[in-house]
Amino acid sequence: MTPEAQYAKLRQSGHDRRVASRLWSFMRPHRRLITTGLLLLLVTSACRLIAPFLVKIAIDDHIEPGNLDGFPRLMMLFVAVSAAELLLRKLQMYTVDKAGQNALFDLRVALFSHMQKLSMRFFDRNKTGVLVGRVTTDIEALQELFSSGVVTILGDAVFLVSTLVILFWQNWQLTLVSLVIVPFLLLTTSLIRKRVRSAYEAMRSRISQMNGFLHENVTGMALIQIFRREELARSEFQPINDAVEESQLGAMKLETILSAAVELLGSLTTALILWYGGGVVLETLGADASELGVGSGLTIGALFLFVDYMGKFFRPLSDLSQKYTVLQNALTAGDRVFRLMDETDLVPEPSGDAVLPPTRGEIEFRDVTFRYDDGEAALSNMSWRLERGQSLAIVGDTGAGKTTVLKLLTRLYHLEEGGILLDGLDIREYPSRELRRRVGVVLQDVFLFNGTILENIRLGHPEITNERAAEIADRLHLGELFNRFPLGYNQLVTERGKNLSSGEKQLISFARVLATEPEILVMDEATSNVDTHTEALLQEAMRALMEDRTSIIIAHRLSTIQNVDRILVLRKGELAEEGTHEELMAQGGIYRRLFDLQGLTAV
Repeated sequence: MTPEAQYAKLRQSGHDRRVASRLWSFMRPHRRLITTGLLLLLVTSACRLIAPFLVKIAIDDHIEPGNLDGFPRLMMLFVAVSAAELLLRKLQMYTVDKAGQNALFDLRVALFSHMQKLSMRFFDRNKTGVLVGRVTTDIEALQELFSSGVVTILGDAVFLVSTLVILFWQNWQLTLVSLVIVPFLLLTTSLIRKRVRSAYEAMRSRISQMNGFLHENVTGMALIQIFRREELARSEFQPINDAVEESQLGAMKLETILSAAVELLGSLTTALILWYGGGVVLETLGADASELGVGSGLTIGALFLFVDYMGKFFRPLSDLSQKYTVLQNALTAGDRVFRLMDETDLVPEPSGDAVLPPTRGEIEFRDVTFRYDDGEAALSNMSWRLERGQSLAIVGDTGAGKTTVLKLLTRLYHLEEGGILLDGLDIREYPSRELRRRVGVVLQDVFLFNGTILENIRLGHPEITNERAAEIADRLHLGELFNRFPLGYNQLVTERGKNLSSGEKQLISFARVLATEPEILVMDEATSNVDTHTEALLQEAMRALMEDRTSIIIAHRLSTIQNVDRILVLRKGELAEEGTHEELMAQGGIYRRLFDLQGLTAV
């Protein structure tokens, strides 16, 4: 069964009701504001109903008979009711909008918090632009529903019922004539609404695709320009953009047809009222009161009341049809949001209260086998042990599995075959936060956030003060590099650290780890692609970090690891060689070949 068919089956089985129920769960904590908004809307609706009735009285009791006694007071009351309606409507809109924005805030936080718990395997499968679209574009699609849709629909329903009661009280025959058009309105809405839902599903899907394409191309803009891919990128963007335009125009076309149909049917209703009601008014004016049956007469003011009320009657119906469109859009967006919130590709947390061993820094891999989604084993039956305070280097060709060791040790991916022990306890028994507190990681690709240099060292840890961060930066000689900035360590970092060199960013990552004081240090290609002077600073920083710590170094440059206690040589996910630098050189195997290829001189 295709995904489209599965989704259609879900909708038929009450899926939309479940989505609506989950959306309401985020509105429920703000029900006081919603209730207040509903009450204000009911009072506002009462003012809308009273105002035309006052005009009817003015026509029948004052204007037509030429009696102006009490007419000024009536007009003052009309102005007061209209002013109250205006003020109460503003207050009602603010109250409901506040409740809606609060609910959207809660939903964004819940979605973002859930995304933070997902494993790296999930992010490998999904494009960044698509995920960003869930938190931004899809939740924005819920804004109108959360801000006004729910309360307005209830208020409109009350207004419609109240209007019908008044109209039947005034003249039940004319009311029935006025309602002749309503079945046609309901039929038209029913025929169009299914197509509206499909159009919005297509539109949201295509917008998500466009967001993913734009994110990828904006991020890689330098590469696009260097390799002169501008024309190709534009040609690839064109069909995506065309598809978005087509889907949006299709949705707008259906909305326009629905709105125009409601307006047309409303005009036909007015014509019916004037045709039938006008005749009744003429009969009433030409007959004695004794000749008229109960409820059969009609005054000019009452005719105005019917025209005004039916105009107001069809306006909520028009709004309800538009709200239906909003509802379809919101349900589509809500379904996409909740499908992400229901994603179960999480790194499992320990369920019990395991007693964590004292921190020593001992690491052991036992028959570890791991596969990514492509099914090929990135690591196969790997076993090794690292004692407290020892240093270990992991080398090998690209794709040998070096970085996979880091990802498994920090539980960015969940290990299912074999075991990894930290201080004698399987890392799956450690809460992720505690595990990552003990293991500090220096990545090859340093990610910097918007903020100052000190803020990028602290990373929001309240226990690390600015003074402590500056002290650590000085120990790593960052001041020698950052004194070129007028604000020093308080210099703002541009997006992804574009105003810093690779070495400067790497030193910041060293400072981050040193500030958290982990017991175990893992460095992934930490000294690659830097100039000679910066490399000397990085080497010194590495020695400062590795002092009295269990250390793992993942490296291509073998010149940086000759003094470690042990070296593991990986090949296609397997442990091919193991030993010290001297032992591996003497074996004349893979390590020796890598050493010779780099043109290094044995010491």
